[in-house]
Amino acid sequence: MTAQPPSSWTVTSWILRRPTALSEAEQLQFKTVLAHCPQLNALTRHVRTFAVILAEHQGERLPERLDAFRRDDLPNRHTLAAGIDRARAAVIAGLTLLWNSGVIEKHVNRIKMLKRQRFGRADFPLLRKRVLLYSQDIAF
Repeated sequence: MTAQPPSSWTVTSWILRRPTALSEAEQLQFKTVLAHCPQLNALTRHVRTFAVILAEHQGERLPERLDAFRRDDLPNRHTLAAGIDRARAAVIAGLTLLWNSGVIEKHVNRIKMLKRQRFGRADFPLLRKRVLLYSQDIAF
């Protein structure tokens, strides 16, 4: 009887975790999976390199990594690289700068959520009141 292959969720978790965080058994299983799929091996290298770029704010390395991404045989990932290229300056800034607009985006999304909840049932004065009352419950 042959061993059952790991699920896609399991393999994804192995890719997204640091190699040092995997147990010896997981490392062995992961190496076996990578040996059977060269594309997955290439994808793992890219994901881990992008993780370092993101964690260490090394946005200047993005163009060289995108070129390496395109050289590998991962055609459906070329679309991702092309999308990043369209907003290259913004992506590099987001990966390099220490500050971001995450807090503002959180509040914008909260207001949009409140608006969607009331869609078609109330007009602007009620939405305004609800946003203001909801804002008092949250520390800015």
